[in-house]
Amino acid sequence: MADDSKKPEDEAKKEREKKAVEARLLQPAVASKGHVKTARGATLDYLATCEYLPVVEQAFGNERGQPQAAIFCTAYEVQGEAPASRPVCFAFNGGPGSSSVWLHLGALGPKRVVVPDDGSMPTPPYAVSDNPLTWLAHFDLVFIDPPHTGWSITSGDDARKAMLSVDGDVAALAEVMRGWLARHKRWGSKVYLAGESYGTTRGAALADTLLNANVALAGVILVSCAMDLQSVFFSPRNDLPYATFLPALANVAQFHGKLKGAPGASSQAAREAAEAFVAEDYLRALHAGSRLAGGERKRIAKRMAELTGLPVAVVEEQNLRISDFFYFFELLRDQGKQVGRLDARATGPLAAQRGREFEFDPGIEAIAAPYGMAALAYFGETLGLAEPQRYELLSEEAHKAWIWNRGESRGNSYCSTSPDLSRALRRNPHLRVFAASGRYDLGTPYSASDWSLAQLDVPADVLARVEHHYYDAGHMMYTRQADLEKLERDLAAWLQAGTS
Repeated sequence: MADDSKKPEDEAKKEREKKAVEARLLQPAVASKGHVKTARGATLDYLATCEYLPVVEQAFGNERGQPQAAIFCTAYEVQGEAPASRPVCFAFNGGPGSSSVWLHLGALGPKRVVVPDDGSMPTPPYAVSDNPLTWLAHFDLVFIDPPHTGWSITSGDDARKAMLSVDGDVAALAEVMRGWLARHKRWGSKVYLAGESYGTTRGAALADTLLNANVALAGVILVSCAMDLQSVFFSPRNDLPYATFLPALANVAQFHGKLKGAPGASSQAAREAAEAFVAEDYLRALHAGSRLAGGERKRIAKRMAELTGLPVAVVEEQNLRISDFFYFFELLRDQGKQVGRLDARATGPLAAQRGREFEFDPGIEAIAAPYGMAALAYFGETLGLAEPQRYELLSEEAHKAWIWNRGESRGNSYCSTSPDLSRALRRNPHLRVFAASGRYDLGTPYSASDWSLAQLDVPADVLARVEHHYYDAGHMMYTRQADLEKLERDLAAWLQAGTS
């Protein structure tokens, strides 16, 4: 029997959430002016606008439903140029459950948070600095915080459940982008997307979804690819990640001085040796399972040890299958350290007991507080945004509530949006793709991204519109100055090639 005593309480909660969304949508946009001098010597005067855009309830025909969410966006538009001459790039991060601060204040925006090149944590206090390598030189920029990240909220449980899902998230962001283009009269501009990590999962799907809304993208930028989750999630009977991770593990082992002989000579030598081993031997060994003969099994284990920096006995105990979380704690166990996930150059101390519980990631701890504190200071002191609510930099609650199924599927299916991107590439002959991977990323390894991009279901002439670029840092490769510079150069060359 239903508990009727809860009904008034539930109704009051619904009303509060509905009014919270309405109140944010009624807030006037906060605009401020700024300027930045680019690395090429140009001075860009820009208008920065912080505002909430609605996601409305789906309704038939021209009827407009009730607002289901208020989505926080920060836009930068260069002044003094005809809007139609300026492309627009919508940008977001991943998680799911992450705000857009990382791309916003790491690489793309006119301001950035400067952190040490080696993946270590800077000392406080934290603040933003001018970013001469801002992508504002190439596009006007719109940073979107998806529902329940940043200051974005939904109007109730139904809306929250719908939007904390692969398809609902894509539908919501497509509506926000459509709304921003309409509100700012930018339908005459070229439109690009830039997503990082899970942002590439949604970005790949959005390329196809936006076509259904008659928005043809000029390009999709995928930073640290995660379109095919089967290639990066370790689970029983899914052997794929063991193969897609191995070249990245070899690269990390070489960096930490754990490889000997030819693979230890350089990071390139380590990667090439591991890539060849995966293609020639390892995939076959994984497929054979217990059918692998004893002598052959020992040979495979010995080569894996040479490429991962782990003892042969450890490789054999793990049944020739080295998972990411296992590796984080084993590679530098003799030194009492764990390896970072999002940046494996970074390390942290193991507990005195030297257990294997993943309590924190040294790769993200080094930048989370600096970015978070610098971002809030920037929003309040520079952009003039007086928002009293908590800014959700990384929402664990949103991540845990995420629904990974798509369409009518149920159960534990692996989320995949590369078919969406494949379809968009076939539908739109002008769509181009720029992918960027950090060699020391063990969240979405470069080698897993290689595999995912190679699976795009398109003919060779269409695949020629997809480029993959590599960088010598982690998931947020732009935290390293040399890679920030290379990323911007590669992007500029890609954009220039698209106009020829």
